[in-house]
Amino acid sequence: MISLVQLWLPILVAAIAVFAASSLVHMVLRWHVTDYKQLPNEDDVRAVIRAGGAGPGQFFVPYCADPKDMGKPDVIARFREGPVGMMVLRPLGPPSMGKPLGLWFALNLVIALLAGYLACRTLAAGSSFPQIFRVAGLFTFAAYAGGPLQQAVWMGKPWTSAGKEAGDALIYGVVSGLAFGWLWPR
Repeated sequence: MISLVQLWLPILVAAIAVFAASSLVHMVLRWHVTDYKQLPNEDDVRAVIRAGGAGPGQFFVPYCADPKDMGKPDVIARFREGPVGMMVLRPLGPPSMGKPLGLWFALNLVIALLAGYLACRTLAAGSSFPQIFRVAGLFTFAAYAGGPLQQAVWMGKPWTSAGKEAGDALIYGVVSGLAFGWLWPR
């Protein structure tokens, strides 16, 4: 049986490979640039949000605190009148990439660690490359693809955007599977 400690190198390489692949996806291929749209009256909307005093957080519009109230006529009217949506507001100031990139790498490391744990519990030393690739690659694909698809189901994320992110997840699963298959203890 393989121990998780023996997999430190494929775990690290998989995390680095996913980080590099995601950088290529977002900075070179740039297929996500069409995922977001600008509001036609952005300045007016920003002014209203500022005047309302909403700080950083996640908001649902129209808001209904108790599901039992969803059948009330005034709540139904607000949903019919619209808009209906979710909004995430971030802290004020120019976006900084340092913290999100650090957190992204940490997430990549956690996913690779979990893939390594699953692989060391299900595969033996000397397992074939396809077996290792399948276990590590499928797990990492599922880990990265699950979030966007769940957001499409429950939060209204456009399916085209979620589909592109699932495509990213496929790339991340392939590079992770390759890293584990290549560096698996023999």
